[in-house]
Amino acid sequence: MAPSTRTPTLTAAVPIQADGRMSQRAKWALGGVIGGGALAGLLATGSSALALYFARRVITPVRQRTADQEVLAVLREGGGRQVILTATPETTVEGVYGLFFDGGKGHARIGRIVSYSPADGTVLREVEAVYAGDLDTARRGWWSGALYPDPATAGFTAEDVLIEVDGGTAPAWLVRAGGTSRTWAIMVHGRGATRQEALRAVGPALELGLTSLLVSYRNDGLAPSAEDGRYGLGSTEWHDVEAAIEFALANGAEEIVLFGWSMGGAICLQTADLSPHRHLIRAMVLDAPVINWVNVLAHHAQINRIPSLVGRYGQLMLGHPVGRRLTGLAAPVDLKAMDWVARAVEVRTPTLIIHSVDDEYVPYEPSALLAERNPDMVTFETFNHARHTKEWNVDPGRWENLIKAWLRPQLAPRLNPGQNR
Repeated sequence: MAPSTRTPTLTAAVPIQADGRMSQRAKWALGGVIGGGALAGLLATGSSALALYFARRVITPVRQRTADQEVLAVLREGGGRQVILTATPETTVEGVYGLFFDGGKGHARIGRIVSYSPADGTVLREVEAVYAGDLDTARRGWWSGALYPDPATAGFTAEDVLIEVDGGTAPAWLVRAGGTSRTWAIMVHGRGATRQEALRAVGPALELGLTSLLVSYRNDGLAPSAEDGRYGLGSTEWHDVEAAIEFALANGAEEIVLFGWSMGGAICLQTADLSPHRHLIRAMVLDAPVINWVNVLAHHAQINRIPSLVGRYGQLMLGHPVGRRLTGLAAPVDLKAMDWVARAVEVRTPTLIIHSVDDEYVPYEPSALLAERNPDMVTFETFNHARHTKEWNVDPGRWENLIKAWLRPQLAPRLNPGQNR
């Protein structure tokens, strides 16, 4: 007889508090089940298999983005082009975006909305540039906040440099500020993105006199993969940012500003907490950062219609020594150590957080709570209708002005010990 997919015993053993959180007794119960060697038996159930699948998806890099955006037609309009796209929550927001197609080989810059037909489910937008590929033959692609393929296309002069990291070297773009630049901006892209994502911050960094280092890190397709081929959600990737700091210091930097997007924000927070050079990190600018992975994972369980208990079980797998062997992790991921809402008072680096309130991927509430609990160190600025990490795309002027206005006083010369404060 095939094993039953029902899990009544597990459910009864795991009480949930009135506010939806797993009780401490429940955590110990599940921990005891795992530690007691019964995990293999539990994996025979549908719920446990789903929990394992969920956990693996969180930490496994996706080598090819899903082409979930339909390209319906490309029109010639005078000397330019326009594209008809299926209307989605992303394509119907004003702003300028990247459209990747042909498996990522094609890249176009898509501009303003010309017309929008809700009845037909289509939107007509301007095509500002095609950097690679044949957009006329494209049928599907994916929407992105990355406008430019490289610094030169964005109007910046850059050097290709290599940073020594575990397993080899990680390529980075180095954009030098004029004159003597002693403060470097190290820019850390998000999960599933590349250093292209950080190009939007180079302009304001240069205006502030910052040399920019746009890095790659383990498992992003450019840097060497981790030995286990898994994301550490910031708990391992920060070592590659630490290597970038050491590169900067060896090449004339005296202080660092960290920029991070999405998971890159979680990586920056880990770096500021654990780096031997953390006293040299002058400030952080975080765009839609992951402040609390438990919150993000619960959100993704909900939008994927995974029962909350199954989602919590998946989280336990990530953090437990036995569970990590099932997920393929070389070491457990300590989600508690990356809960910066709970650790709010431990954030000692001045931090600007920019986060859209309609972020569909990383909920903004933990960002707001962190700022509320540590207002002396954390400044929080909201956007609307920008979704995930596309605040710059919706309103580049406001995004850049916020960063410049906030960073200028942070970068002002520090008072000498003998001066009055």
